Amino acid sequence: MPFVKIWIHAVWSTKNRKRLLTQDIKKQVFRHIHQNGLNKGIYIDIVNGYSDHVHCLFRLKSNQTIEKVMQLLKGESSFWINKEKLTKTHFGWQSEYYAVSVSESQTNRVREYIKRQEEHHHKISTQEEFNEFIKKFGFTVFGDNL
Repeated sequence: MPFVKIWIHAVWSTKNRKRLLTQDIKKQVFRHIHQNGLNKGIYIDIVNGYSDHVHCLFRLKSNQTIEKVMQLLKGESSFWINKEKLTKTHFGWQSEYYAVSVSESQTNRVREYIKRQEEHHHKISTQEEFNEFIKKFGFTVFGDNL
């Protein structure tokens, strides 16, 4: 059995960055994403976010890819949100996402950052946050941005 511990910090946005994750449904959606991931064998450490995006810290197993994990988390959660009629309009996620590896020594720092999203976004906009990620990690942006 392989022993693998690869931490990933992923961020994805609502379609067109609409602020659909209201205070009324946010915790319910994040709890669902967490539970759904665990049910699908994805070890999710923490899920949190803001009205228009989600942050997730998870661990990859040896047989998982970032693409597949993101597909499972995003696809099922948007289906569930629409099935439960949690929003007044059709809900969807942007197709793009951001994902970076996280050193074991930095997981507590990332976890605290994710926990404090509400507080964080009183100081900085979502666009400013994404611009910082793009710059910090040297991403090249194609198509519709996060």
